[in-house]
Amino acid sequence: MKVYTESFREEIVRRMMKPPGVSVARLSAETGVSKSALWKWKVAMGKKKAGGEKRWTADEKLRVLAGGAEPLAGEALGALLRREGLHEAEVAAWRDAAAGALSAEAAPGGASSASLRQEVSESRKRLKELERELHRKDKALAEAAALLLLEKKLQAMGWRSGATNSGQRSDE
Repeated sequence: MKVYTESFREEIVRRMMKPPGVSVARLSAETGVSKSALWKWKVAMGKKKAGGEKRWTADEKLRVLAGGAEPLAGEALGALLRREGLHEAEVAAWRDAAAGALSAEAAPGGASSASLRQEVSESRKRLKELERELHRKDKALAEAAALLLLEKKLQAMGWRSGATNSGQRSDE
């Protein structure tokens, strides 16, 4: 097993990463280092620089997608992926996520926004209905409380609770 210096590994990874980016197959043929070892060095160097797995911001993802990831294929796509330290599956996932987000917000009359508007409208109607019912019950409760208070005052004055409209007092 051949041992390579850290500086040698860094130089090889730099050659893979910097534009125009040399392919792993070509570097393997030139240096005699296996392709799997080259990939491991690249991954290790990327983690070392980023302090672990790189977190891509939305702006960085858009830059890569807008920078030509879509129309590229073959060698050109490979060079872009090497330069950015990405896998093709990551770029495809980003593209799908962007397309999904754009289609969900596409037209104000779209299916998702129409169903959302309908749901909001139904919720508003239900809210108004519940507010009317609450107001009606508040009025009924206030009326019942007033009647109880009046009955209590009449009882304190000596009126019987079962008295008729003739106004009989309990002391008669």
